[in-house]
Amino acid sequence: MTPPDVYAAATTSGPAGASGVGLSVVVPVYRGAATVGTLVEALQALRPEGGLEIVLVNDGSPDNSAEVCRALVRTALVPIVYVEHTRNYGEHNAVMTGLRLASGRFVITMDDDLQNPPEEVVKLYDHARLGGWDVVYTRYAIKQHAAWRNIGSRFANKVADWLLDKPAGLYLSSFRCMAASVVANVALYRGPYPYVDGLIMQVTQRIDSIEVRHFPRAEGRSNYTLRRLVLLWLNLATSFSLAPLRLAILAGLVMAMLGAAGAVATIVEALSSDRIPSGWASTMTAILLVGGVQSMVLGVLGEYVGRTFLSANGKPQGSVRLVERGTGRPAEIGLEDAA
Repeated sequence: MTPPDVYAAATTSGPAGASGVGLSVVVPVYRGAATVGTLVEALQALRPEGGLEIVLVNDGSPDNSAEVCRALVRTALVPIVYVEHTRNYGEHNAVMTGLRLASGRFVITMDDDLQNPPEEVVKLYDHARLGGWDVVYTRYAIKQHAAWRNIGSRFANKVADWLLDKPAGLYLSSFRCMAASVVANVALYRGPYPYVDGLIMQVTQRIDSIEVRHFPRAEGRSNYTLRRLVLLWLNLATSFSLAPLRLAILAGLVMAMLGAAGAVATIVEALSSDRIPSGWASTMTAILLVGGVQSMVLGVLGEYVGRTFLSANGKPQGSVRLVERGTGRPAEIGLEDAA
C-alpha cells in the first residue's frame, strides 16, 4: 500500500478505539535501528488490560531502521503497524501520523531511545484508564539529558505556561498517554507545523501527571539539536498562540510612550535654554531602540505570514511511502504454536 499522504494512510484504519484494543503505543523512529528491536521486545512482554498494538513511524531515518522495523512486523508477538515517511518531517509530525493509525482505546507516545523504561507503560496506562483522565503526562525526578537540553526543556515549559492554556507547572513530556477521544480530535489538525501538546491543551483540561524513571540514552546521541529545539519552540510560539504578536504590540506601545516622553523633554529643553543641544547621543539611542523594536515586530509578523503562506500552499504535515501491518503471529512459527 502506498498512499500519497498521511491522510490517505489514516483512512485505512478506523478511529482510535474502534478495534477494541486496549492500548496502542506510538513510537516515532529516527536513527533507532540499534534500539527499536529491544523496545518492541520489552513492550510485547507487557500485558495491558485489553491487549496491545505497536505503531512504528519511520520518519525518514537514514540508517537501516526500515529493515529492522519491517522484520519486526513479521516476527513480533503483538500486532504492529509500520509506517514509513518519504522524508524526515520531525518528531511531532511523525507522532501525528502514528496517532491517525492507532486503534487503541488509549494511546501512549514514547521515543525509541529506551530512556523511558517500557516497564512504565502499564503504570502510565492504568493511571489514565482507572483514574478517568483524558491525558496523563510523565515527569522525572532526574532527567538523564545533557545540561543544555535540560535548560532548554525548562525554558520551553516556562514559555508553554505563558502561551498555552495548561495547568501551571505541568511538565510536557513526549512520554504521555491519551484517551481515544483526545487522539481523534488532535488528529484532525492538518497544518504543517503540529505541536502535539498545544493541540492537546485545545481539546481537554482533564490532565494529570505521574513520576516515572528516566534512563541514560542506550545508543548514540540525541537527535534533538539546538536547531531542532528552536524550531520546536517556534511551533509552540506561533502555531497555537497570538502572544508573540501581542508582545510585539506591547513593545511598540512602550517605545511610543518613551518616544513621547523624549519629545516632551526635548521641547522643554529647547524652550528653557538658548543653546541648541547637540542631541547626538539621545538621537542615536532613540533610533537604535526604535529600529530594534521594528525589526523584532517585522520578524514576528514575517514568521506568521511565512507559516500561513506555506499552510495555504498545502505543505504536507507528512507524506507516507507505505504502511505494513503484522498480526502478532510470527511467520517463523507453526500454526499449532501460534494458536
